[in-house]
Amino acid sequence: MLLTIYSTLTPLLYRAASLVSIFQPKLRTFFTVRQGLLDALEKKMKELPKPVFRVWIHAASVGEFEQARPVIAAIKKAQPDIDIVVSFLSTSGYLARKNYPEASAVFYLPIDTRSNARRLIATIKPDALLVMRYDFWPNYLKTAKKNGATLILAAAVLQKNSLYFKPLVKTFYHSVFALFDKIFTVSTRDTTAFKEVFRCESTETAGDPRFDQVLLRSLNTQRVAHLSPLFANHTVLIAGSVWQQDEQLLLPAWQELKHRPSLIIVPHEVNTDNMERLSRNLTQYNISFSKVSEGIEHFDPGNQVLIIDETGYLAELYSIASIAYVGGGFGVNVHNTIEPAVYGVPVLFGPRHHNSPEAEDLVECGGAAVVHNVEELREIFAMLTSNTNKRMQMGELAGAFVKSRTGATKKITDYILEQKHSQNNR
Repeated sequence: MLLTIYSTLTPLLYRAASLVSIFQPKLRTFFTVRQGLLDALEKKMKELPKPVFRVWIHAASVGEFEQARPVIAAIKKAQPDIDIVVSFLSTSGYLARKNYPEASAVFYLPIDTRSNARRLIATIKPDALLVMRYDFWPNYLKTAKKNGATLILAAAVLQKNSLYFKPLVKTFYHSVFALFDKIFTVSTRDTTAFKEVFRCESTETAGDPRFDQVLLRSLNTQRVAHLSPLFANHTVLIAGSVWQQDEQLLLPAWQELKHRPSLIIVPHEVNTDNMERLSRNLTQYNISFSKVSEGIEHFDPGNQVLIIDETGYLAELYSIASIAYVGGGFGVNVHNTIEPAVYGVPVLFGPRHHNSPEAEDLVECGGAAVVHNVEELREIFAMLTSNTNKRMQMGELAGAFVKSRTGATKKITDYILEQKHSQNNR
């Protein structure tokens, strides 16, 4: 019933949003990039050979696509003839991956109306639809299922106090989740919620494919091989993806320590304006620093802070960390916390982390801590730099947490390959 109401109201809501978009640049972009979309996609799909099996993967944005990447790689490795098409809701996601080589087509998801759904499904003819984490569009789900596609939800989470549990919304999503043939969750807690609250019996705990990706990537540290020897005999604090709000706590807390660890700062943005601002800020604190772009021949890790003003370092840089501070927790949301955790180091971040289930779970398992002000950050820095056993214990919990969440890629891939095998045997 609620899905029917949704399908009826959707065109009206989009029409109203289109009118409002005149005054909202982001909303205007949403509609502009979708003009002529289906015509262009139809033309592209006609040029492709008929696939033996096609998987349509939908990701809201870049983060969700990162969860899909190891799955795509595993599918292609096992069955190169399986065709992959990818859709994005966000402009940033599409622009970042529009030329993704493993996909035959990458496109914006058209507006979720019944007519668009019928046309899109007829155009791409998916044998399976894989939705990463969230971003459920009922008309597309219903139409794909009606046309024989297997619907799969992967890396699914149901966080505490989630909107999904509110009475009316809960009823709506009960109908949405019921459309999926298989749901792979991140944790047993999520599996229990899907089964007990939404009666989704075909739910299985798999983990998060990003953890597989992070673990695999942690085996290669060539990017930082020239830096590692410099810090070999030092306790190292790496502050990754930091914003100005993070610096306001980080720098005074670090300066007030009796035994300061070597500090490496990786700003979230390395553009000229931000680097000049950071340089001024460090100078005001009388902190001596060196930029990696200027060379490391004369860098002294005992007396200077190293600033990473080039991209591509951070994920591997955590391999030389003793302690990791991850930025963003005093802004919109904390950045990637599993990249440092995979190396078995304690992870610290600010209070805004509730949109990152893995950050919350890291805190819960004891591998991470949340800080709210300079005093708290200084205290935990002091404890972790003076108490080696505590630091190692916390780091071990962080590393064990990451390893416990791996294996999702194989489970999801195996299920998709089973669908292909079943189709061939029909």
